[in-house]
Amino acid sequence: MWLIDRILPTIPLILYAGVRLWMLPSKKLWKILATVFYLLLILAFPAAETISHRGGPAWERVAMDIGYYALPMLLYLVLTIILTDLVIGLLRLTKVLSKQTVGTPRFRRSRLGFVVLVPFAFVLFGIWNFHHLRVKDYAVDIPRRASSLTRVKIVFASDFHLGDQTAADFMDRFVSLVNAQAPDLILIGGDVLEGDRRDETLDHFEAQFRRLKATYGVFAAPGNHEGFGGNRDEFFRRAGITLLRDGVERVDGAFYVAGRSDGGRSRGRKTIAALLEGLPDDLPLILIDHRPIDLDNVSRTRTDIQFSGHTHHGQLFPINVITNGEYPLSWGYRKMGSTHFFVSSGIQVWGPRVRTVGHSEILVVDVALK
Repeated sequence: MWLIDRILPTIPLILYAGVRLWMLPSKKLWKILATVFYLLLILAFPAAETISHRGGPAWERVAMDIGYYALPMLLYLVLTIILTDLVIGLLRLTKVLSKQTVGTPRFRRSRLGFVVLVPFAFVLFGIWNFHHLRVKDYAVDIPRRASSLTRVKIVFASDFHLGDQTAADFMDRFVSLVNAQAPDLILIGGDVLEGDRRDETLDHFEAQFRRLKATYGVFAAPGNHEGFGGNRDEFFRRAGITLLRDGVERVDGAFYVAGRSDGGRSRGRKTIAALLEGLPDDLPLILIDHRPIDLDNVSRTRTDIQFSGHTHHGQLFPINVITNGEYPLSWGYRKMGSTHFFVSSGIQVWGPRVRTVGHSEILVVDVALK
């Protein structure tokens, strides 16, 4: 798993932070409580992952939610302890703080309160930021060629991760917000369902997607999570979404929409050159690719616009530093050659419903055909 691969190298930092947390309280009882609290934070996320892969009673789902929140809490607790140690070490080195001051019970209590409250504040902000759904507007120009249109409004959303944690009113709010944009075209960038999604509530999600209204319909490309729970093609069909797995659709003499299979799990996915081979150059071309990993090659083709998701822009600071290094575009907009690239941080998130970087967003792109 991507996240586990990133966590393993940080084990020495996690152990260091645990020792430092144990050292801060002066009383034995508080040391025990701090140790138990820290161990629970470490164990809660693996427990939540285990629960998420099986059906269970309501209390297990509550425990799963708590376990997922423990992950960002642990992340920011470790970071806060390490950064606090560095700052205090620097202040001692420059004689601003003395060893005696740092060792007083009052200073240690204040330090303990600080390293616990700051992570709580980050997590609370991340919860608010996750639930604050935004509309992000763009405007671009592309060649009209022989299209019958002079303008098209595109709404793009990605990374729904619909599952047990999804709020009951989320899909209703999403559909209402999208329809309020009066889009000509709606594109879905993959990871619609959690991979282990049980089928008991899929009919609700399908019914909500069927409420979407767009002049030229709703199109999607699969994400990596579509490959975890078996074939999901039937879900997309029942939801009124045209799923494009390495396919191209000519839409009403206005433009082409192409969708690529996920680049992480589909070893047999076509190259962009193979996908577009033989396609006439008579209409604008809009491409959906879940992962923004092939931008250089796409920019050398006749593709006018590409939409991607997957990255969540890291979701939790400073993981966005990693995604910025892994992807040529982790979030936002960039033009390469004659191709406009858009990467969304996703409308929802994976795991903890906490987002300290990026936004929960839909993209609205007003495209002028000239």
